[in-house]
Amino acid sequence: MAEDKVLSVNNLAINFKTDNGILKAVRNISFDLNRGETLCIVGESGSGKSVTSKAIMGILANNAIIENGNIMYRGENLLEVSEDEFYKIRGHKIGMIFQDPLSSLNPIVRIGKQITEAMLINSDKLKIMYQDLISDDLIRYKNTLAKMNIEIANERKRLETFISETTASQKEGGNTGASDKAACKKAIQEKKAAFKEFEKKTRESYEKKAKELKAVLEETQRKAKQQVKEYKEKVTAEHKARLVELEKKLESASATEEASVKAEIENEKLEYVNKLKLTKAEAKKRAIEIMREVGIPDPERRFKQYPFEFSGGMRQRIVIAIALTASPEILICDEPTTALDVTIQAQILELINRIKAERNLSCIFITHDLGVVANMADRVAVMYAGKIVEYGTAEEIFYDPRHPYTWALLSSIPDVDSKEKLEAIPGTPPNMIYPPKGDAFAARSRYAMNIDYREEPPMFKVSDTHYAATWLLDPHAPKVEMPKIVSERIRISLEEEKGDE
Repeated sequence: MAEDKVLSVNNLAINFKTDNGILKAVRNISFDLNRGETLCIVGESGSGKSVTSKAIMGILANNAIIENGNIMYRGENLLEVSEDEFYKIRGHKIGMIFQDPLSSLNPIVRIGKQITEAMLINSDKLKIMYQDLISDDLIRYKNTLAKMNIEIANERKRLETFISETTASQKEGGNTGASDKAACKKAIQEKKAAFKEFEKKTRESYEKKAKELKAVLEETQRKAKQQVKEYKEKVTAEHKARLVELEKKLESASATEEASVKAEIENEKLEYVNKLKLTKAEAKKRAIEIMREVGIPDPERRFKQYPFEFSGGMRQRIVIAIALTASPEILICDEPTTALDVTIQAQILELINRIKAERNLSCIFITHDLGVVANMADRVAVMYAGKIVEYGTAEEIFYDPRHPYTWALLSSIPDVDSKEKLEAIPGTPPNMIYPPKGDAFAARSRYAMNIDYREEPPMFKVSDTHYAATWLLDPHAPKVEMPKIVSERIRISLEEEKGDE
């Protein structure tokens, strides 16, 4: 049976415009997320993990440049959807847990209000019904305009980059002659003219299509308003009829039945209101249920407390509760245990695993520590210098690692069973304003060959589910054994598993 794919990232490349030049943060990465699985993205700080997650959430900084690729979710490219559409996806379909719970919470607002806030903002059920009815046509119209603006904005960023690089190149090369300045100025003017022509043609093409879609949208809006009006009239008529029935029942009720009938009347009024909007009482009830679900004791009392009255682990549970209020399909966890001690860290990981299983969530877990994901990953993507350098199932990454960087990460995990000395990774990650020509990890690897400094390795296939970007897998490469500390740990783990069977 084919995997049920819920998210697909394809050849994603993200740059950032900085004062020092263009920083290559993410370099043509690809991965899929299947329903109900946990994909762990592992790598050192600056490897591009969080940038990838922010791109999925649509919260990249203004200086970000999407150089290439797409992020497909439910048939839509998230890099091209409008902000109106992202408003419905972000938090509702794709939730996110950040690494510092204290900075994610407002210190002067009670916990209960922070958990129920999103629910109450979307409390008008008639409005939600109307939005759902016009959603498809509205998305098509808004996305058409968004695609137009994105194409123009990306082309404008490329123009700005060209001007910046051309000007810098002239200064660095010492080309200060009149002819050189004139050539530089001419090249920039030609690029600006090409941009204006591109913008004009792009607007003409998209605006014609947008006009047709707007006409369809306006007709859908008219029908939706009528449908919502009819629904409200129907619900109201049924409510009034039921009240009349209960009032007659109350008139003929005995003294012992009177209290029961009055309770029915109050319940009918409450149900009527709940059909039209989410009340504060209902929102509070849901919030307390979710607080209990994430393991917060005595939720009725703690609902009224402030963030400073909770420990770090409890604050992280609250952040998880907020992420779960909209019942998202995908949960992105961006180093959610970094600020916690080891004991609480284990509890939060266990909680995320339990909730994921109970709700059949798909989870992207981002961390710098391979040890953290050992018991929760289904698949692992190892990132270094903006690229995925190894990709496979958790079993393949832990028991059959092939990339020297993966070996280095595994060598640095503390382990009580191994007798070997822990190995630190020498050097520092490269400056991605000036990315290395070949394998980015070559300067820090004891296994680097001459070709590693000249050419970037392709993704070599180890198995149908396991790939690694290292020249060590080339048929012509010399045979190299993994570090003894890694092979020893794999041997001990396999023996322990065999002993448990």
